[in-house]
Amino acid sequence: MKKIAFAGTDGRTLLSALVTSTAVSDIYPDKFQGMVIRGTPSMPKLAEIMNWPVEFVPTASNSVEDYTDAILTALKEQTIDYVMPMPEALLFEGLVDAVEQAGFGDRIIGLTRAGAFIEADKLACKKLCREAGIPVAAAWSEVEAKDYPAILATCLDYIHHHGGAVLKYPYSAGGKGARLILNSWEIREVYDTLISDYKDSYKKMSGSHGPWPLLIESLMSGVEISFTILVDKNGHFQILPTAMDYPERFEGPGGIKNPITGGMGAVSPHPLETQQLIEMAGETIAQPLISEMKQRGILRPCVLYPGCFVSLDSSRRPTTIRVCEINIRPGEPEAQPVIRRVRNLGALVEATLAGNLDEVAPEVRSDQLSICCALVTGPGGPDGQKGYPWSCTRGEPVEIDIKYMKRKGIQVIPSAMMWSPENDGFKSDGTRVAFINANVTIKAGQQRGEVGERLRQKMLAAFDNGKIRVIPREAPDGNRLDLRRDIGIHFLKAEKIFP
Repeated sequence: MKKIAFAGTDGRTLLSALVTSTAVSDIYPDKFQGMVIRGTPSMPKLAEIMNWPVEFVPTASNSVEDYTDAILTALKEQTIDYVMPMPEALLFEGLVDAVEQAGFGDRIIGLTRAGAFIEADKLACKKLCREAGIPVAAAWSEVEAKDYPAILATCLDYIHHHGGAVLKYPYSAGGKGARLILNSWEIREVYDTLISDYKDSYKKMSGSHGPWPLLIESLMSGVEISFTILVDKNGHFQILPTAMDYPERFEGPGGIKNPITGGMGAVSPHPLETQQLIEMAGETIAQPLISEMKQRGILRPCVLYPGCFVSLDSSRRPTTIRVCEINIRPGEPEAQPVIRRVRNLGALVEATLAGNLDEVAPEVRSDQLSICCALVTGPGGPDGQKGYPWSCTRGEPVEIDIKYMKRKGIQVIPSAMMWSPENDGFKSDGTRVAFINANVTIKAGQQRGEVGERLRQKMLAAFDNGKIRVIPREAPDGNRLDLRRDIGIHFLKAEKIFP
């Protein structure tokens, strides 16, 4: 039995390991053991309670050096066979380079530092897309972040010609670096907020007097869709099921009071996914991107995760795909509903490293819908905290009705949770405390929108009835957690728009 380890501390890490161990393929007979490198303190305990067949490899700290030491030791001792790092920071900081130099490059999925710029530097990625012929925003500019007059002029031009502009901190920002501007009144306030949020990062990167690059894109219209693409060393690729992300903190369009967060939830498949769309993504994004990577000498087994805007015609056929940005690891939380629908994740990982992905296609539960909801820290606390993604109360007890969740088929994946047996068990560490996931099968004669709506309501009922809660200091019967209530509603909306 091959042992596949997923390195990181977020929900997708544990879920990937669990699916690797438990999913049963009708085509690929091999069995795989899923493992987690590091994880969070709550993960081993919840896995024990749930009797999940997942093993854990600890690290001394969250540093890339300690991840490297733990991975190399496990590979040498044959505790693991393969590893997929999940956090992009590990790739930026040279984890894959170190594993390659130790002679285990054929055991790890991910790009080296030479290729990590695809996610780490949005401006460099835009230039790569231009050279590869990959469609992006109709207009984009590189400006000096301290040059407000130039930013003002660019934003006014993009608002006039394209209906809006997007300011983007060009380096890694955990999915929070994009700021939307829809009219002229918002320009100064959005600009000031972005500079306030990232001035320390700019100073760390370039100093007070060095250049502070800023990416400005014209607003892209259409439907936002993400694609998870596995790529092997020979350039073969497979596109996994699509996902729809809910990146804004609240319902409605993003803005100053509704910021883009690390992700409030996701569904799979994307309600507007079609086979034509998957094929177009392969032809217009995956193939030219992989060819350009091969030409630059940075291609190796990896995950590419482009976020895109898609235009459709009245029959739901895709007419254009434009790339917003490209990540080099699975999305979070988008990977969770995607992976829950894949039955041969272990075989896909093995083929990615063996170089024969052209022979191993994703085995997808095509009759299922999957919804993932993030449970985040809501407002309140001793200092009047605003809640996620701003200031958060920490250290409050987490209560989970395990029997209820099992009975309802709702899976709880811990994220920012601590475990302390001598200190009353599970506790919230703030931010995205946990995720709840559930799948549903669409039976003959059922409408997908109605089935998806019932699944959404079932998950909301678990939350509303306090079956998972963070107990506030000031209100023992209350719930500090919060969530977005519209996650999954777009299955029904898509059916109404495209009957």
